[in-house]
Amino acid sequence: MRRKVLLSIATAVIAGLLCAGATASRSQQQSSQARSFKVGIFDDTMTLGIPDTGFPLIQSLRAQVVRITLWWGGSLGVATRRPAKPTNPADPAYNWFTFDRAVQDAAKHNVQVLFDINFTPSWANKHRATRFAPTNFNDLKNFAIAAATRYSGKYKLADGTVLPAVHLWLAWNEPNNPVFLSPQYRKVHGRWIIQSAYSYVRICNAIYNGVHAVQHKAAKVGCGATDPFGNNQPKSRRPSVSPLAFLRAVKKYHLQRFDAWAHHPYASRPSEKPTTKPKSKTAVILGNLGDLTKELSRLYGPRRVWITEYGYQTRPPDKTFGVSWNAQAKYLAQAFAIARKNKRVDMMIWYLVRDERRLSGWQSGLETIGNKKKPAYTAFRRLKH
Repeated sequence: MRRKVLLSIATAVIAGLLCAGATASRSQQQSSQARSFKVGIFDDTMTLGIPDTGFPLIQSLRAQVVRITLWWGGSLGVATRRPAKPTNPADPAYNWFTFDRAVQDAAKHNVQVLFDINFTPSWANKHRATRFAPTNFNDLKNFAIAAATRYSGKYKLADGTVLPAVHLWLAWNEPNNPVFLSPQYRKVHGRWIIQSAYSYVRICNAIYNGVHAVQHKAAKVGCGATDPFGNNQPKSRRPSVSPLAFLRAVKKYHLQRFDAWAHHPYASRPSEKPTTKPKSKTAVILGNLGDLTKELSRLYGPRRVWITEYGYQTRPPDKTFGVSWNAQAKYLAQAFAIARKNKRVDMMIWYLVRDERRLSGWQSGLETIGNKKKPAYTAFRRLKH
């Protein structure tokens, strides 16, 4: 009897150890899979222009995130005139209609929103173009507070509807490119300084501080969203700043707080594979993304990286810049695999859903302007989530 009892106890112990081992194995496996990698889409025409078509398409693509430009100023600007109570999203100067609908449509189609706060209203920068930074960065911070409040997940509309939460944010777009932030350089005491980096530190601080003041730890704010190229020539006809030089400059000008550094590692030439390294020593594309993570680590430690824009144009329809439809699908799958393999990268976003109408624009869509699906459409749907 005693022997049977001991045998029973031993059997139970062994079973327990095996169970514990299996649990530990599962725990280790879950730990190794704990890192989140989100697959996303960026196409403002589809999300803000034709949302009834855009969001069902985005859902059919199985995208987890949709990047949407939250226009502070400009043609779609929320704040085309100065608000009396700028931190209050109900101020009558604000018009949120387009963006309220976007977040509601996104929630309905089970996709997270990444809001990219961009474009300065004329009243905030002495009536210059939207690419010029605000004169008073508190204006931008106040707008970020208003936006974070409205999309906190707790804000009620007049009819009692609670707007869905947005917890992913991006500060500006390609600030090292003069199309999005000017001027890029300024002469001070006879020496050129990287004015875009100086201004951008204040832009990023304003958006980061404004969003986190409301949403606290729930929010993630990405800064950077840098262009992969730059000539570092202040005297050139179109001066710009290379991504690593820009990263060093924002550190010099005391940028400290951001949740992720965003970048757009487009290929140097239309036909280059995602694995190709650039010929230029200053460019950062997908093939040498490690140069960015290495410099980011040196300056800031192991910060997270977001790829907030990437794509390959196709020929047809673009007769000059583009790859074949099959090559686009192949390169899309390779690019996302490369990004996923990089343990620092948490997100990768493809640009666009549908080709732009004008050939001078972008034809990196997963379908044509005539709604014909390219092979890349299926390739995107098959991406690992």
